[in-house]
Amino acid sequence: MSTTTAVGRLTLRPLDPVEDAELLHGWVTHPKAAFWMMQNAKLVDVERAYMDIAADEHSHALIGLRDGEPAFLMEYYDPAHRELVGLYEPLPGDVGMHFLVAPTDRPVHGFTRAVITAVMARLFEDPTTSRVVVEPDVSNTAVHALNEAVGFVPEREIQKPEKKALLSFCTREQFVAATGVTA
Repeated sequence: MSTTTAVGRLTLRPLDPVEDAELLHGWVTHPKAAFWMMQNAKLVDVERAYMDIAADEHSHALIGLRDGEPAFLMEYYDPAHRELVGLYEPLPGDVGMHFLVAPTDRPVHGFTRAVITAVMARLFEDPTTSRVVVEPDVSNTAVHALNEAVGFVPEREIQKPEKKALLSFCTREQFVAATGVTA
C-alpha cells in the first residue's frame, strides 16, 4: 500500500519484532501514548509483545512510513479470536484495528487523520473486509473524533479487562461516504 497525501507519501511494511523493538519502545512508552497502556514497558517487554503478535495467525502489526521514515504503527486482528471475544457478536468480514502515531516534536497538521485514513484504506483493500471494529478507551476523545471523521459509528460501551471501551464500527460504505476514499 502506498498513498500520497498532503502530508507526504504513506506506506506500510511488515513489523520486525526484533529490529523494530527499540523504535516501538520509544513510541509506546512516550507520555502521548498513554492509551496504548505500555508506559512502563521495558525494551524486552515490547519485543516480546510484538513477537507474540508476529506468531499469532489472528493478529498482525505493520510499521507505517511517511516519506520512507517510520512514523506510525498499525495493528489489525480477527475479533472472533482476539481482543473482543465474548464482548460482541462478530460478523463475517469484521476486522479489529489499532493505530499509533509516533511522538514528534514537530507535529504536522492533518497527519493523524491521513494516517487513520490510510490504515482504513489498507484494511478495505482486502475484499473480504466488510467492517472495521475499534474499541478505544471511552476517555480517549481525540481518537473518537478521528474515528468519526473516517466513518465509525459508536455502538456501546464495553468493559474489557484493561479498560472501559467504546465499541464502534465502520463499514466500507461508511468509510467511502466519510472520506471519499475507495480502496
